[in-house]
Amino acid sequence: MSIEVQHLLKQYGTQKAVNDISFTINKGEIVGFLGPNGAGKSTTMKIITGYTKADAGNAKVCGINVNQSPIETKQKIGYLPESNALYYEMYVKEYLKFIAGVHQIPNAELQVASVIELTGLQVEQKKKIGQLSKGYKQRVGLAAALIHNPEVLILDEPTSGLDPNQIIEIRNVIKEQGKDKTVLFSSHILQEVEAICDRIIVINKGQIVADDTLVNLKRKGDNLEEIFRNLTS
Repeated sequence: MSIEVQHLLKQYGTQKAVNDISFTINKGEIVGFLGPNGAGKSTTMKIITGYTKADAGNAKVCGINVNQSPIETKQKIGYLPESNALYYEMYVKEYLKFIAGVHQIPNAELQVASVIELTGLQVEQKKKIGQLSKGYKQRVGLAAALIHNPEVLILDEPTSGLDPNQIIEIRNVIKEQGKDKTVLFSSHILQEVEAICDRIIVINKGQIVADDTLVNLKRKGDNLEEIFRNLTS
């Protein structure tokens, strides 16, 4: 299993943000992770990536326990958080070179050029990140997540702020990456989830309320929006 989550629990005061959830994701799967605001999606992703510790349960990436080997698991993960923290005073290419250096990537110059082309940043690569539109800042975050060629991608709202043309371009990038990587993909744009994912996990109030293929879920309603409302209302 590329991602294995076992009985995760994360509590803030009396609120159980993540309440005893379990799921597994195999290599080559692109799984949509859905839920209303505050359902526990981002908290779960932060636990899997090692940015937040669970109060109970385990998360494993490529068979490695996240708590026991946080550095090793981070090397295998490309993470684009919902709040895409970037250094606005750095130039795009400069920033990606910096991230490549953090990962100690050999032939960093070639890898930076490759992810710039892959994410459509060629025209913007000599600009400061702070000068970019929100959509291009998202592309920089995605490029940083991909630069070390990780086995697992965790993408929290990756198409946020993109225009329709950019969404299609990034959608194609994610689908291509999903051929030989494991992708956990969160979005509020349900048509994006339908276009990219074959399997969907729905979380509500910290608990998983559905984990099935898109085909099977669609047997329960006319469209994904109706199914989502029925599961989370």
